[in-house]
Amino acid sequence: MDFQLLFTAFQALPAHARWPQQRQLHECLRQAIRSGNLVGGMRLPATRALAAELGVARNSVLYAYEQLATEGFIVATRRGSVVAPLAGRLVAVDAPAPPMPSARGSLSRRAQNMPLLPGAETAAAFAPGVPALGEFPVLRWRRLLDRAWASLRPADLNYANPAGEPALREAIAGHLRVARGALADAAQVFITDGTQGSLDLCARAFADAGDKVWIENPGYQGAVAAFRAAQLRAVGIVVDGEGMAPTASDWQRQRPRLVYTTPSHQYPVGSVMSLARRLALIDGARRAGALVIEDDYDSEFRHDGPPLACMQGLAPDAPVVYLGTFSKTLFPGLRIGFMVVPQALAPALALLLDRAAPRGRTAEQRALADFIVSGQFALHLRRMRRLYRQRRDALVAALASHLGDVATVHGGTAGMHLALRLHDARSDDVALSARLMARHGIMAPALSLHAVGLRAQPWRGFLLGYAQVPVEAIEPLVKKLASVVRN
Repeated sequence: MDFQLLFTAFQALPAHARWPQQRQLHECLRQAIRSGNLVGGMRLPATRALAAELGVARNSVLYAYEQLATEGFIVATRRGSVVAPLAGRLVAVDAPAPPMPSARGSLSRRAQNMPLLPGAETAAAFAPGVPALGEFPVLRWRRLLDRAWASLRPADLNYANPAGEPALREAIAGHLRVARGALADAAQVFITDGTQGSLDLCARAFADAGDKVWIENPGYQGAVAAFRAAQLRAVGIVVDGEGMAPTASDWQRQRPRLVYTTPSHQYPVGSVMSLARRLALIDGARRAGALVIEDDYDSEFRHDGPPLACMQGLAPDAPVVYLGTFSKTLFPGLRIGFMVVPQALAPALALLLDRAAPRGRTAEQRALADFIVSGQFALHLRRMRRLYRQRRDALVAALASHLGDVATVHGGTAGMHLALRLHDARSDDVALSARLMARHGIMAPALSLHAVGLRAQPWRGFLLGYAQVPVEAIEPLVKKLASVVRN
């Protein structure tokens, strides 16, 4: 039996690509037994021999054998691990699933058509959006949490202010005025459960079903999902080296209600929107009666050149809703984001939230306010900027060395990820991305999957997050990436 061929074929299936290695091996052997490819009484290779043949850790083989023995598919004998005699006959081949008796057990068509969100939750190498979690000051954070819990009264355990803890709103407004050039006071700041929650709220509060929303093309699929869920019509607007580039025809024929943009570090290609483009977008939105949603998701990490001020602060009356999150600067599990709305909209949004959005997590919000006001947040950002710049430099150098003749790096001046654009526009970056995950456990999302709307976008390549990848691991990983791309 050629176990290497069996395992490689199993790994290549897209449904199995993201499974851990030990689960892949267990399911591969289990399926082979159930299908009769491994017949009852057949002796399996010793764990060391199979690990060497497949090029996997011996612990993965031990785990697979133990699981199969627990399930009764194999038995331990003096000759080693043997396929159970009745295994093949008892569960030969999975029967096809019967059709659903009704639609009640399935998702709606709208839900089924929603795009997948980026896999920022995974810890795989180059997964975008994952910070250096091991560098977070956990002990200091725990002390702040303990102090916040000690300050709570029984009444604080009830639903809290839907707009968020006053101390946190004040702390965020102060930070944004200094660090991002924002024109904001605490009354304009609203705490959310993260950027996705902010986008959902913007879609419901500031637009009606059928309204048009502009989204960068290529762009953030999480925004596409939020706006589609609110029954808005997404229009993809092309991105170039200066960011989102709407034409005069777009303003006339595709008049938007909302304009979603990531001007400080475009997601996914990394363009930085020029000042002239920012001012033109604000002016166009004002004339169209539209709101610009400025997603400033990782702008704190500017690697080259001076920090850029946010769009929200470019004009006192700018029609801009500013979105921020702590999932990139601190850690995703905190689940705290915020939005800053124009002064004229703040009272109406506060009233809407009073009616519709009870909120809690008072202790975490108070601890975060302390973290910001005490200066620990700014200190942590400075440390992460240095670390991420080192990792960015190592990644750019490795990509130039191993793929410089077939791909170009974009968007490395800021943030936590860069785009690797393949010179050959015919490249199947989706297939290459799946192969990288299946063979090497490398998550490199395909740029072509970030297309928005009906307009073609010419980007073929990968989105590479580097914040969570140690410097010494980057070049070996890039060598593996290069081997897949070149082959």
